[in-house]
Amino acid sequence: MRRIRQGDDVVVIAGKDKGRRGTVLKVIDDKRVLVQNLNMVKKHQKPNPHNGVQGGIIDKEMPLDVSNVMLFNPASGKGDRVGFRTLEDGRKVRYYKSNNEVVDAS
Repeated sequence: MRRIRQGDDVVVIAGKDKGRRGTVLKVIDDKRVLVQNLNMVKKHQKPNPHNGVQGGIIDKEMPLDVSNVMLFNPASGKGDRVGFRTLEDGRKVRYYKSNNEVVDAS
């Protein structure tokens, strides 16, 4: 089970985008995450008329290491550590360690 999943709001805790928030677009091999509009790089795109790709310099997101992001806790307004707990009905859910609030309310 992953601590950070697709669709989670995260805060970057290290690197050039430290302190910025974004939504996880994709989790890559449980070690890296692609966050919307964070860790942007300029890619020099070669044109490919066969596929309809226009050339030029494009901005794109690059993956961040999962250790450099924390799950955003809306109650505290900061990044928070995540733990796992099993509920009475047998479901395994994530919870914020600062206030013991369950992340997965579904």
